Amino acid sequence: MAEQNDWKHDFDHAWANSAEHKEPSARARMLAARWRENPPDPAPFRADPGPATPRRSPWASTAVVIGCVAAVMILIGCLQMRSA
Repeated sequence: MAEQNDWKHDFDHAWANSAEHKEPSARARMLAARWRENPPDPAPFRADPGPATPRRSPWASTAVVIGCVAAVMILIGCLQMRSA
């Protein structure tokens, strides 16, 4: 019976969360050490995104694809005429 109480005490999250001192994670300790030596530059909470590159028109993409298909068809037709 005593073992059951020990097991419940070991895995009681409320008891663990109520601890006065909580050790930071390894990543938090690593970043704290890095920032002590070289602090990061201040950045706004929500920085404006950089300038957006203008998007290409969907018609331009369609024209390029159709042009490539037409060029391949013409090339195949020319090669067939030469071999005949």
